Parts: sequence; structure tokens; C-alpha cells
Amino acid sequence: MIKKLIAPLFVLQMLGGFAAVSEISVDLKLDFNDYVSGERIRGVVDIANSSPDKVSCGYSNSEDSFFIEVYRASDMRELKRTSDGMFVSRFRVDSGEGQKLETFIGDHFSLKTPSRYLAKPVLVHNRVRYEGQIRAFDIVEGVKLSGAMQMFANRRGLVRDFELVYWPRRRGEHLFLKARDTGETNRDWQTRDLGSILRIDKPSLSILKSGEVIILHRLNQDQFLRSEFWSLPDALEFRSQTMVQDPETAGTMR
Repeated sequence: MIKKLIAPLFVLQMLGGFAAVSEISVDLKLDFNDYVSGERIRGVVDIANSSPDKVSCGYSNSEDSFFIEVYRASDMRELKRTSDGMFVSRFRVDSGEGQKLETFIGDHFSLKTPSRYLAKPVLVHNRVRYEGQIRAFDIVEGVKLSGAMQMFANRRGLVRDFELVYWPRRRGEHLFLKARDTGETNRDWQTRDLGSILRIDKPSLSILKSGEVIILHRLNQDQFLRSEFWSLPDALEFRSQTMVQDPETAGTMR
């Protein structure tokens, strides 16, 4: 008789467990499946609350927590966090409601090494873990097209190497700018997506004495994109991007 009761009780416990898990769902969707090394890895966290409770994170009286676990796919080793900041902005989700929140995974982990990674969103409410579906993404080097080196008159021990690389994206190919400091300091700057590229012409990269970095690349058969950055010893800032028709006058003209 006891054996007959154990099975139904076990089934009820399992059903109860699944019901509890289904009360709150958390999901993570990334913008792309692969990223060039140094890009910001943006995603959207989707939280749906079907429980009778309020879910709250980030406020002084919040008892819940949200975080993302990242694993290297090759050996399933979990990566250590490199920041103590929140993965998303603080939020409250009432019963029967949902909320979408922006996150940048690369701000919390070192994801510069080319490899495949797995990201799992986790929400902890009333000491219960609610886990979302694992999302896979790749970090790639990109294919190099050209490069340039910048040296600074007032910082002779500092060298900044620029690279223009391309990679498939959105049913086409995009051009990316990578930059890395060597010498007195070693620093990788954020990789920038410069938009679609038609590779019938080699993109140009010019560094002016004033610190301006100008990139010109072909967008389509008739138009070019001119991207301008401000590069100083302690800063690399995007300034503007304009569409031009004549590459001969747009290359280094201000």
C-alpha cells in the first residue's frame, strides 16, 4: 500500500514543481548569433510574471535578483564576472504583467577570445531559480581588410593599432573598426560596426595629425560612407557618419 502511494505523491510533487517554475518565465534574446571581438553584446531580457507575487530587483527593499551565467561551450566552464554592476536596470513586475529590459553581456564578462559561448538568464524569486533558455553566440576575429598605426607626440610610449575587418551580418557584410593600444599600456577599445560594405573597393583609413580618424568605404554601387572618430591618448570617440558620392574629396576633407 505504501508503494502505491509513493508514486502518485512523487508525480504530484513533480507537477507542483513544474507549475511553480511556469509561474515566472525569463528569456534572453541576442541581437546576433556572432560578434566581432570587442563589440558590445546587446540582448533583451523578457520577464513574464504569472505568479501572485510582485517581482522586484534593484530597489532598496528588493529581495529578488537577476543575473546571467555565461559558459564556454567547448568545456562548459563558467566564466567569472568582471564587474559588480547590475545586468539590467532595476525593475518591478506586478502579477500578470511582463517587462523587457536591455542588457550588455560583454560589460560583465571577458569575451575577447574567439570561441562559442552560452548565456543563460536566471531570476531568483523566493529562493527559487527561474532559468531561461540557453542562448549560444560566437566571438570572431573578423577578416582583415586594412590597418593603420597611430603614435602620439605627447605620449611617445603609446601606440594605437587600427584594423578594418568585415564579417557577414544581416544577409550581407559589415565593416568593423578595431583598435588596440600597446606600449605603456595595453587596452582594447570597443569595436565599432560601421555598417554594410560592398567589397569592390578597399576601404581607406586616414589618421590626421589633429587626432581625427577617417574611414571611407563603399556602401553600394553609387554611395560611400564616411565615418569619423576622435582619437586621443586616453579617448577614442565616434564623431559622425555621413553618406557621400565622391570618394576623392571625402577621404580626408573635414
